[in-house]
Amino acid sequence: MFGFLSLLLMPLIGAINSQSFPETLSPEEEHELLIKAENKDLDARNKLVEHNLRLVAHIVKKYENTKIDKDDLLSIGAFGLIKAIDTYKLSSGTKLATYASRCIENEILMHLRKNKKNKDTTSIYQKIGEDKEGNEIRLCDIIEDPTPSISSKLIQEEYNNKLKKALDTLDERELDIISRRYGLNDYFIETQKEIADKLNISRSYVSRIEKRALTKIYLYLKNNN
Repeated sequence: MFGFLSLLLMPLIGAINSQSFPETLSPEEEHELLIKAENKDLDARNKLVEHNLRLVAHIVKKYENTKIDKDDLLSIGAFGLIKAIDTYKLSSGTKLATYASRCIENEILMHLRKNKKNKDTTSIYQKIGEDKEGNEIRLCDIIEDPTPSISSKLIQEEYNNKLKKALDTLDERELDIISRRYGLNDYFIETQKEIADKLNISRSYVSRIEKRALTKIYLYLKNNN
């Protein structure tokens, strides 16, 4: 998931909201970029993310009835897409779009599960929302935690090391906001509104701090890749 460390999320969310997607890559172009991305080419990784943003928009539509803020869903979906790009292997034989869609959806479902843990104890069969087709989404439908592979553990370890160094560039308030927004440092993931209410500040102020912090993280990692 260390691709998150080389991208600024806010422009991605803006691009999804405005539906300003780049042209779809040809199979040949995608294959070439994937080869470069596997060799940690930052530009190739960024292009693959940008050209697959429509997947995030498509999948998020299924969960718009779950009462989770849309921008939060888009942010979580973007994390899933970035994770997919960073962990995808050409040797797997699976299409990137198929793999990325699964990662995006899993990331959203994991958020729904974590969000539910913060609420009152409830039955695993209780309805927590609906998908786009009106089908019920229950807690028992999203409880899935497959054992990670060795390669995934190594990627996660590298991600954690890079993230820690990037977070050290933030001031105290920025670190607090980012930790709450993305579930770092033993926090559960919180919405901007939840953070604003707890810290007694405006939601727009939380948004500005989050954007500033993400920019710092991006610039640090871009210069220390």
